[in-house]
Amino acid sequence: MTATTRLRRLGTVVGAAAAVCGGAILLHSPISVSDGGGSHLASVQQKIHDPFAAVPSREVQRSSLIGTSTANPLDVLVIGGGATGSGVALDAVTRGLRVGLVEREDFSSGSSSRSTKLIHGGVRYLEKAVFKLDYGQLKLVFHALEERRQVIDNAPHLCHALPCMTPCFDWFEVVYYWIGLKMYDLVAGARLLHLSRYYSAKESTELFPTLATEGKGRSLRGTVVYYDGQMNDARLNVGLACTAALAGAAVLNHAEVLSLLKDDASERIIGARIRDNLTGKEFDTYARVIVNAAGPFCDAVRKMADKDARDMICPSSGVHIILPDYYSPVGMGLIVPKTKDGRVVFMLPWLGRTVAGTTDSNTPITFLPEPHEDEIQFILDAISDYLNVKVRRTDVLSAWSGIRPLAMDPSAKNTESISRDHVVFEDHPGLVTITGGKWTTYRSMAEDAVNAAIRSGKLTPSNGCVTNNLRIVGGEGWDPAFFTVLTQQYMRMKLSSKGKIVPGIMDSAAAKHLSRAYGTLAERVAAIAQNENLGKRLAHGYPFLEAEVAYCARHEYCESAIDFIARRSRLAFLDTDAARRALPRVIQILAAEHKWDKSRQKEELQNAKAFLETFKSSKNAQFHDGKHH
Repeated sequence: MTATTRLRRLGTVVGAAAAVCGGAILLHSPISVSDGGGSHLASVQQKIHDPFAAVPSREVQRSSLIGTSTANPLDVLVIGGGATGSGVALDAVTRGLRVGLVEREDFSSGSSSRSTKLIHGGVRYLEKAVFKLDYGQLKLVFHALEERRQVIDNAPHLCHALPCMTPCFDWFEVVYYWIGLKMYDLVAGARLLHLSRYYSAKESTELFPTLATEGKGRSLRGTVVYYDGQMNDARLNVGLACTAALAGAAVLNHAEVLSLLKDDASERIIGARIRDNLTGKEFDTYARVIVNAAGPFCDAVRKMADKDARDMICPSSGVHIILPDYYSPVGMGLIVPKTKDGRVVFMLPWLGRTVAGTTDSNTPITFLPEPHEDEIQFILDAISDYLNVKVRRTDVLSAWSGIRPLAMDPSAKNTESISRDHVVFEDHPGLVTITGGKWTTYRSMAEDAVNAAIRSGKLTPSNGCVTNNLRIVGGEGWDPAFFTVLTQQYMRMKLSSKGKIVPGIMDSAAAKHLSRAYGTLAERVAAIAQNENLGKRLAHGYPFLEAEVAYCARHEYCESAIDFIARRSRLAFLDTDAARRALPRVIQILAAEHKWDKSRQKEELQNAKAFLETFKSSKNAQFHDGKHH
């Protein structure tokens, strides 16, 4: 699509967006599956990529779930709106099945928003495959590389290739890592992002100015750079949920499963009792199969069916911290290959700041896990040995913890079966559980879960899995130069009455941000910013616009201030202090969109402030230069 074509289409979209703002919202009813598979797929593609389409309202989605019965059940009800659950809903609905999804909090409110932001190709599996002659590990590498390519292709606006630098302090390390990463290139084949290569010490410091060349009696011999993928995890998750909604799935966040419904005669699970946490109202939803994709909480769901069910989850805590942008250059990450606990620690540029992590330690399962100070200090210590900049605790803008739902096969006789691969298991008729795995392989995990659900419920889909080549909403027609269309259209405006050119609401930084966050739908956000006087920044130093709050409330099921600062934008993860300052304006705009009274606005402010206290920035932690007061 040329820039001229985009501009021509943009004029049409702006007019449509203005109509939407006036209340004329296009809603889609669930897709009919009575026609053939080919026409069904064409209908799905058209609805997902229609530039004027809008997701059905939350009220419509709730009514779709309430309207089920034992005589008219859904085919699949998904519990959990993380990456896997949203992926399952999208996979199932694009096969022509009737699908519902409920999430207790918000899409990506758990582990899926708290990742390292990398789309891994499985380079560490390759090391194990070579040294242990393990073909199983090699298959994991092939699989991860294939899925990495698919994730990037299907969400090009939210994902990109990122070079990662491994420092080498002796010539053996240079040879070791160079050979290993060249093998990685060879295994990747057509799925290769870019070739790995060696850089001398001088070249390395030109690429990464804060990289230390001397220290602890060692000298930098050079670096080996390879490529992995990087993503905006929560926005990708929200995109999956919204794509499923456009395709016909009834997705509902802030809806909690209270209990499972069981057929007395067959003991089969046939539905769930659900509470809408925004209204407090309860209702029953019936389905032929329930897919349990509740992440760390999947055992709690399984025990609703059988209180004696054996636990599958071995939770592990992964902590990350956010540092200022000067810690790492734009477009180059750093890998610390050797840490005290044997883990690799990454330091990566992300959304204009630097993310570093992660840790690996046992943890209890809690809804809002908090990082411990020793974990934060562990990351700071790990990266300080490789940098020539002073690493300070006061530089930590945000720190958070996520729970990895490491999976164990419930039928295994010992805990040696704990794996970072995923497990699909039906230990009670009608309840299929999918857990474990990682962000990179969410799509194939979803495919496996839907295949199991089809077998369990004897379902008859219109077609097979199509998600390997299905771009999510905002991805179709997008390319990296798309921000120039926004900049040209909105940076300067012509006044028709006098014919003068005056400054608009857009600059290149805001346009790049909107393009990367919303893809081709960034045009709608820009139209709201211009037409509704919502073009101001929400926080100094960050590109997030007021218009995004309104857009997300209307088109992305943003139902609370936390939904916006944590998942629709990433401000809470990037800078807790900036998020705190932005809260009053975020709440003001959401109040206008959702008709909140003063009491609800006060409650939102209190809840959001309490949420931000779990992000251990330097201000929250009461630290000074890494030492207690």
